[in-house]
Amino acid sequence: MNTETKDRIASATANSIYEAYPSLWDRFGERGFHRTEEDNRHHLDHLETAYDLQDPKIFLDYSAWLEGVLNSRNVETGLIIDNFERLMDILPGKAEKAEGEFMLSCLKQANKMLSERRLEGG
Repeated sequence: MNTETKDRIASATANSIYEAYPSLWDRFGERGFHRTEEDNRHHLDHLETAYDLQDPKIFLDYSAWLEGVLNSRNVETGLIIDNFERLMDILPGKAEKAEGEFMLSCLKQANKMLSERRLEGG
């Protein structure tokens, strides 16, 4: 996936999140919006690396690490799950078929893992 495509996906995802949660503007402001775009580029980079190595664990490990970092910044796990769901909605048709299917699978696995961790309390 090229950089321009990643940027478009990251921007669309950030816009979708901030439209759904306008209170994020008050909590995190413009800087938070740009961080959300940047975070989504990182998500896509890690998905791409996992695809290149054909190893979903790379994205799952990244997702667990991300949860810890964002939780420490008062971003709840539910927003990460929501972010990944929005990526799943936006991603189809934006990547080569095999890559896109792999990425969607990784996102689903990550959301399952994060949901289970959330239910367990950590």
